Amino acid sequence: MTIKVGDKIPSATLMQMKGGTPQPVKTDDLFSGKKVVLFALPGAFTPTCSAKHLPGFIQHSSEIREKGIDAIACLSVNDAFVMGAWGDQQGAGENVMMLADGNGDFTRALGLEMDATKFGMGKRSQRFSMVVDNGIVKQLNVEEPGSFSVSSAEHVLGQL
Repeated sequence: MTIKVGDKIPSATLMQMKGGTPQPVKTDDLFSGKKVVLFALPGAFTPTCSAKHLPGFIQHSSEIREKGIDAIACLSVNDAFVMGAWGDQQGAGENVMMLADGNGDFTRALGLEMDATKFGMGKRSQRFSMVVDNGIVKQLNVEEPGSFSVSSAEHVLGQL
């Protein structure tokens, strides 16, 4: 079942590179008492993700935070090393948390998994964005396959 507006974010443990070491990030801690923009994409270093999706959130991070958002997080079904390297290559710095859902457990719990095995990519996340307030989904934007519009930083800014 796919998560929807009004639902609570499921409990899971994601990973983030900190000081060259993968560190656990519990979703309960990430979302508790905070307003968070979470966006997810099919894969690090992939064309649309690298040219538009992540760069848009990096570019607009200050504007998003000015609207009362405490954290901006990028999620992908990749490992923490890949997400860390991609964040470094893209200049995410402290602007966007680069979160790895290595086994896809969180993505599956959200009901937003897609099957990219015919492209040799295994199970991945659909492209989406959401605004979460104290663990509750307030906005949810899921892209149609192959599209990039409603999950963009610009679209999310218009929802804040």
